[in-house]
Amino acid sequence: DLLFSVMAKRSVECNGMVFCTTISACAKVGEWENALQPLSVMAQRKYKPNPIAFNSAISACEKGRAWEVALELFAEMAQRKVELNTITFSAAISSCEKSSKWEEALHLFSVMEESQLELD
Repeated sequence: DLLFSVMAKRSVECNGMVFCTTISACAKVGEWENALQPLSVMAQRKYKPNPIAFNSAISACEKGRAWEVALELFAEMAQRKVELNTITFSAAISSCEKSSKWEEALHLFSVMEESQLELD
């Protein structure tokens, strides 16, 4: 939140690219909890959620072995009608797999098959 506050004070426009980059940067250094902050800021500022931001946050949760949070984000995407794509499913499935939650992973895989997405 500090980054976004500083940007606002300096009249630097915050756009979707900034949010996605921030989420990805947090994910790369293993800060999954901090990767969720930009999603909250996006919601507060009424930015339209996008698959890239959510996918990056789910990947951050995967790296942090926060499979439950990853599945919450997945559900939020569906609820907010944000496009679920193969990257979304892959990140959520991988998050479950890395935490030995194979039943959840198999369930997501079957949901993906039912959605008729092209499998990679």
